[in-house]
Amino acid sequence: MKRTTLLGGAVVLVAAGAALAWTLAQRPPAGAPRAAAATAGTAVTVTTVPARREDFALELGATGTVSALNRVEIHPQISAAIERVHIREGQTVRAGELLFTLDSRAAEVRVAQAQAQLQRDLATLADAERQLARSRDLLRQDFVSQSAVDTNLSQVEAQQAVVVADRAAIQAARVDLGYARIVAPSAGRVGAIAVYAGSYVTPASPALVTITQLDPIAVSFPVPQRHIGALLDSLKSGTGRVTARLPGAQAPLTGTLQFVDSAVDANSGTVQVKAQFANPQQQLWPGAYADVKLAVGSLPGAILVPQAAIIQGAKAKSVYVVGADDKAQLREVEVIASAGDVAAVSGVQAGERVIVDGKQNLRPGAAVVEQAPAAAAASRPARRVAAASEPRP
Repeated sequence: MKRTTLLGGAVVLVAAGAALAWTLAQRPPAGAPRAAAATAGTAVTVTTVPARREDFALELGATGTVSALNRVEIHPQISAAIERVHIREGQTVRAGELLFTLDSRAAEVRVAQAQAQLQRDLATLADAERQLARSRDLLRQDFVSQSAVDTNLSQVEAQQAVVVADRAAIQAARVDLGYARIVAPSAGRVGAIAVYAGSYVTPASPALVTITQLDPIAVSFPVPQRHIGALLDSLKSGTGRVTARLPGAQAPLTGTLQFVDSAVDANSGTVQVKAQFANPQQQLWPGAYADVKLAVGSLPGAILVPQAAIIQGAKAKSVYVVGADDKAQLREVEVIASAGDVAAVSGVQAGERVIVDGKQNLRPGAAVVEQAPAAAAASRPARRVAAASEPRP
């Protein structure tokens, strides 16, 4: 037992000696600078963008619905069989272009019958006029009474009315005959065609096809009622600039404000607004949702900084700027308005270098080294692609 105890004590002494030797080996030589001190004195590499003073356009963002300015459902006006379909689904047609031809033989027969009836009634009218002329001659010779002349005159006037009705019947028959050719009432894109050659259609039948105008096109969206004054001013002056873009589209379309509704929705507190867009490439599609931006004013001479430079604190927002001594200075700022990747702020002067990248490694008073502004285009304050926040009161 005594031998075992001595052996255990020797093992403990050897282990303690090894730990002490390792600790001494890790210590730097006397007079050498500590690693922590060296790290604390190293300048932090950052990327900066100068704060700029320029007019800042306030944009209101909304989700709009694309709608066609003109959408027509084509129905037949007479009952007949379709003789020929002249269009294809998805085709773009011009106003007046032939869409369908209906079987017109029955309408042609009705026109011929009406014309024959007119000829017969014209002959009857001519005979009545001869009878009237003869009775007037006899009246002058005292062979007939005035009542006989009046009777013949009534027959002539009645027959004249019959002739007028015949001519109207011919006109109506020709109108029906014209309905056998169905043409496009307006330009647009042809939708799904529901009939084929040989189909029998009536005025009560479903629409043969729908023609939707895609260029120009409209986008409707709600705007808070507090902007009604600015909207009406833009509408009167014709300066209302609106941009719209479908999700995933590369570039937005620019349109003009066309309509402001005359009532405010009591439930949402918004007014419905409509803008018109040229849509030659058919980027906007009826029924689709679009991201809409509407200019509602501007902040003249605002100080603009990148959104990426703003630090959201527990109680306030701030940015780091590079001081004259190349050290980081923490500035508390107030965001007046924002749009996309830029913000209009107070608390920073124009020309001051605002730190965008590298701020996560900074402390107030830390030395900084500025990196070459390789991403100047990406941080340019003029780019505004998102909805502007409301300016502070």
